[in-house]
Amino acid sequence: MEINPAELAKVSQPVTAASALIGDPAQFGRVAEDGTVFVRTPEGERAVGSYPGKTSDEALTYFVRKFESLASEVALLAARIKSGAMVPSDAHEAVVKLREQVKNLNGVGDLAMLASSVEQIPDLIEAHRAAYQERKDVEAAVREAKRATALVEKEKLVVEAESLALSESWKVTSERLKVLLEEWKAAPRLDKATDGELWKRFSSSRNKFDKRRRTHFASLEATQHEVAAKKEAIVAQAESLANSREWLNTARKYKELMDAWKASGRGKQSVDAKLWARFKTAQDTFFTAKNADLEKRGESMAANLEKREALIIKFEALSPIKDLHSAKKEFRALMEQWTKIGMTDRSKRAALDARLNKIQDELDTLNEEYSRRTDPTAIARANDVVQGLMDAIANYEKQAEKAAAAGDAKKATVAKEAAEARRGWLAEAQKGLSDFETKK
Repeated sequence: MEINPAELAKVSQPVTAASALIGDPAQFGRVAEDGTVFVRTPEGERAVGSYPGKTSDEALTYFVRKFESLASEVALLAARIKSGAMVPSDAHEAVVKLREQVKNLNGVGDLAMLASSVEQIPDLIEAHRAAYQERKDVEAAVREAKRATALVEKEKLVVEAESLALSESWKVTSERLKVLLEEWKAAPRLDKATDGELWKRFSSSRNKFDKRRRTHFASLEATQHEVAAKKEAIVAQAESLANSREWLNTARKYKELMDAWKASGRGKQSVDAKLWARFKTAQDTFFTAKNADLEKRGESMAANLEKREALIIKFEALSPIKDLHSAKKEFRALMEQWTKIGMTDRSKRAALDARLNKIQDELDTLNEEYSRRTDPTAIARANDVVQGLMDAIANYEKQAEKAAAAGDAKKATVAKEAAEARRGWLAEAQKGLSDFETKK
């Protein structure tokens, strides 16, 4: 066994194994002519062995080394006891073994001094028992400090894991929990009960988050399937309309499909992208054809606009209308030309339609007035009113004559006034009746 020089330096002088190593241990031995090596002791010489095939110096050196090796062990034991690194009971056991080894050592050196050094060790053990206890207390304190640090560290990991259990930042939190798990594994172990309780909380938080994450993505997957089915149906309709030539209705339908797409929600990104590409292709196909068709008809619409602008001037020439029947006839002829003109730009036609509607309204108003004045029922009612008033006037005149003849001046006056009032009404009624007749 090799001895640590630093520990050996701690051994006090002179009563240690180091004392036995002072000087040349070889002086305690000799080699006989037959090669037997002897060691000198206070009790006299004794043979320790031989080393066949070697010179006398080599043989002596071999047995000196055996002595030095055991002396080093004794010195190391003493150094460890003094440092407080060795349990006293273990040190006593070591002394017992060393006694036996020294007693039976076949080596060359100061065996008496070595044996004496061994016997000094029990006193050394007792002298340094307090140092051992102090070191033991220090080590316990260090262990407790490490435990406290580890407890704080693991408690911190547990608290953070618990704070993440309800997180919905699925990716970020999953990565963070992996880091926390690696930090847990790297952290010092505590006693079984404390470690177990902390791990239970830590693991429970991880499992709670993981269960919520799996539930979320399972629900998300179901939702994504539902969204994909809706969008697949929308895309199928869009593709069926791609070659339609019903520009207005189909354009309106594509707007409805776009609204339906937005309302269907978000699906899986890769699936959404493929479905959208199909939808966009179908839509672009339709609107490209629609725009091309409109471009072709652009020139004809410009020409139609010129025709309508020229024709609207003729419509407006009818106003103010003096001869209703002639105006109606002319209006119908112009309208026949108007309806035969092809498509015109809607935004530019609106102003022309407003001007045309103004002429149409004037005709309608005059036509309604004409219908009212030539209505046989209205004329009959007017005649009835005139006749009724004439009969009432004649009746009141008779009553007035009768009352005057009877000498009832008051009654005669009332009857005359009633007749006179009805003559005013009759004049108005006759005027209305004559108006009907002149308009027939």
